Amino acid sequence: MTAATDQRAAGLDERAKRRAFAVSIAVAVLTILDLSKVNVGLPSIETALRTGPTELQIIVAGYALAFGLALVPGGRLGDVRSRKTMFLVGLGVFTLFSLVCALAPTSGILLIARFLQGVGAGLQMPQVLGLTQELYQGEARGRALGVYGAAVGLGTALGPTIGGALIALGGEQDGWRLIFWMNVPLGLILLVLAARWFPGRQAKTAGRSLDPVGVVLLGLTVVAFMLPFVLTTGQRGDSPLRWLALIAAAVFLLAFLRWERHYAATDRTPAVDIDLFRRSSYRNGLIVATGWFAAGPATFLLNTLLLQEGLGLAPVFAGMVTIPFALASAVTSYTAGRLVNRYGRALVVVGLIAAAVGFALSLAAAVLSPPALTPWLMAAALLVAGAGGGSVVSPNQTLTLSEVPVAEGGVAGSVAQVGQRVGTAVGVAGASAVFFSMLNADLGGSKLADYHLAVLGGSGLAIVVLLAALGFALADLRLRRKQAAS
Repeated sequence: MTAATDQRAAGLDERAKRRAFAVSIAVAVLTILDLSKVNVGLPSIETALRTGPTELQIIVAGYALAFGLALVPGGRLGDVRSRKTMFLVGLGVFTLFSLVCALAPTSGILLIARFLQGVGAGLQMPQVLGLTQELYQGEARGRALGVYGAAVGLGTALGPTIGGALIALGGEQDGWRLIFWMNVPLGLILLVLAARWFPGRQAKTAGRSLDPVGVVLLGLTVVAFMLPFVLTTGQRGDSPLRWLALIAAAVFLLAFLRWERHYAATDRTPAVDIDLFRRSSYRNGLIVATGWFAAGPATFLLNTLLLQEGLGLAPVFAGMVTIPFALASAVTSYTAGRLVNRYGRALVVVGLIAAAVGFALSLAAAVLSPPALTPWLMAAALLVAGAGGGSVVSPNQTLTLSEVPVAEGGVAGSVAQVGQRVGTAVGVAGASAVFFSMLNADLGGSKLADYHLAVLGGSGLAIVVLLAALGFALADLRLRRKQAAS
């Protein structure tokens, strides 16, 4: 940490730090909620606006795409210019287009507004991690990221419950609009509080520039990579030509890497310091997080589809199945934030094992149990998964950023968030494609049997991805122990 940053952090008393951190976490939760609470509204949106599978997929994954696209430029602008300004701009854009989503008369307007809503979320999220990196160090940072992880876990897992309750309140036809209306008053209140409490002073680092070419090339890479997954619905109408975008993604990625090396060679600061990926803690942590966010949201989506459309549960009751996950995740995330400096990557490994066991038990309950018991048994299994998940997100975040200079905190955090959003889009698309492909094939005979086979295929894929993340976590744990022994 630089002396200038030390001075700035010291210039805020503990009360001011807590207020700034609290408002940033509240905004993070508000934007993370929209990754999951909209899922339960999809059947209502389909009926009200006569949307097809592609539009519904874009409503879910398009938000994640825009979120991921805006993260790096948002983090870069926050680090170089003003985190407070970017935080307020991002929150303002998110709130404005939440209003447009709530009022959308057609699916086309909803899709555009949903994308721009994601842009707003992506602009403000790096400022949360950048501020946390700047205000807290050592064990205090671990505790702060534990709170962040607990809040994100709650937002992700409680999203379906909140969405279901709002649909029950507003009715099947227009209840989905309340999902977006909810963001408007909360966003306006948080804008006022952020303007008052988010720190405005920021240490400037000499020689830093925006690197607009690097930002654009990275953005094109993210879009080209995520686009075919966003357009994957599992329906027969999916065009195979969409996968050609992956070739474009590879070309853009090579161009980005070459440009960043050239930019750094001219004594300028690139958009993303490629040397970040030479740090095994950062690289492995990024892979683990990407795997987790590919598996978790995909599992929640498929569970919601099974419970609502397969078993006929009302959205509010389908969403309530995730409450045990949310509560367990919040408790263990907060606790893990205090333990991560003692146990390190081992804590993440244990969390991933428990989460994989919990998701596997939930899948077994979904497929094998009597329909009357299925929601209860799934909720019990998700309690186990949540207890593990809380030991994954916040400790992994702490370990991923542990060797990153504070001056690069916003960009490093935003690149990690890009991995999470890419993981979410790819995981949701892949799992839902398997789900709908098997569902449309009528392999089971009865409607419920078809849903059982479909969720078995889609959630099974998510669990495989989670086990791959566990493999990288184990490899990183062995590396840490080898380094400690030498």
